[in-house]
Amino acid sequence: MPRSSISCAGSTGASSRATSRRDDGVSARPVAMISGASRGIGLAVARRLSRDGWALSLGMRDAAMPQGVDPGQTHLFAYDALAASETAWVAEAMQRFGRIDAVIANAGVMIPKSVVEAEDEDLDAMFAVNVKAPRRMVKAAFEPLAAGGRGRVIILASLSGKRVKSAKSGLYAMTKFAAVALSHAIRQAGFDRGIRATAVCPGFVATDMARQITDLGETAMTDPDELAGIVAMLIGLSNTASVAEFAVNCQLEEQY
Repeated sequence: MPRSSISCAGSTGASSRATSRRDDGVSARPVAMISGASRGIGLAVARRLSRDGWALSLGMRDAAMPQGVDPGQTHLFAYDALAASETAWVAEAMQRFGRIDAVIANAGVMIPKSVVEAEDEDLDAMFAVNVKAPRRMVKAAFEPLAAGGRGRVIILASLSGKRVKSAKSGLYAMTKFAAVALSHAIRQAGFDRGIRATAVCPGFVATDMARQITDLGETAMTDPDELAGIVAMLIGLSNTASVAEFAVNCQLEEQY
């Protein structure tokens, strides 16, 4: 990953035992896979879903149990979005829990360059993490998601996937437009099998990534915990209340 990149990706592998199970050995709790779960939005989502009674499989760069989740219901995987290890991650999660009910593709990277300044390597690096890795993640988990009849996919995109706000965000926006398209493509591919996909498109969220690219104060940005509540709401909706896109903004814009 280029040195000039700003990353919120997760990546590495371990686990904790003591999962509550049904008589058939499958987890009694719904199971969510979350990438980039060591901090920021991913960590906030993990904590919220743990409180809501979900079991978790967390993709993290450093496989250390985060505070605020139930260790007995949490599996850790050493996840590198560049390593194409999603199939192995799904296999471990299935061995541990016997089911996967939601995939939350949160890991992402931003290289703040215009489309004129950037080299192909910069674009390739962002596409690899922001588009290719989430596609592989959902591909690997597709059959377990479909098996329950109400699989849920959240692609953490961005308002940069809906508009190009500045020159420096242009290259990033190219990948986030693709991430929004990925979510719609997953929705089309899985709808008849009960899979629902939503592209969540926030503006500035109070995370390490946003702090490096905006002068907005902490309280002027969207709180990650509030965004986690939105994710929890979206994956809790029924099959007949599908939301294709969900835009969230801390600022006034003409459309968003």
